[in-house]
Amino acid sequence: MANKVEITLSRSLIGRPGDQRDTVSALGLRKVNHTVVKEDNPAVRGMINKVSHLLTVKELDA
Repeated sequence: MANKVEITLSRSLIGRPGDQRDTVSALGLRKVNHTVVKEDNPAVRGMINKVSHLLTVKELDA
């Protein structure tokens, strides 16, 4: 498993339920095409799985 993951918000949050908006915000994403790098751990993976239809995820080797 990679040490870090690069997460990009690839779809808009317009019309999405509040819990999905909160999850994207907790990942640190603000706008479409905004990218963040996070540590790869079970908590982050769970958030990614919840809103995977809105994200593009790339695993980075450290």
